[in-house]
Amino acid sequence: METIAIQVDKAIAKAYRAADSAEQLKLQQLLNRWLRQTIQRRPLDTIIQDRQTQAQANGLTQAVLNNILNDA
Repeated sequence: METIAIQVDKAIAKAYRAADSAEQLKLQQLLNRWLRQTIQRRPLDTIIQDRQTQAQANGLTQAVLNNILNDA
């Protein structure tokens, strides 16, 4: 894996930094998969549905995501 820098809004950056290392890893994996599929030019709706399914399977439910974003 390589490290890149991307611009995100302040709330996202704050929430990511506040997340524990396990949650950060889940988010990194989710973003990595999403970017990989985006590069492959799949329809956005399909990519979003796949990411939601995988995120939920990895424990990143909508409630967990809302908690992360609300704590920002």
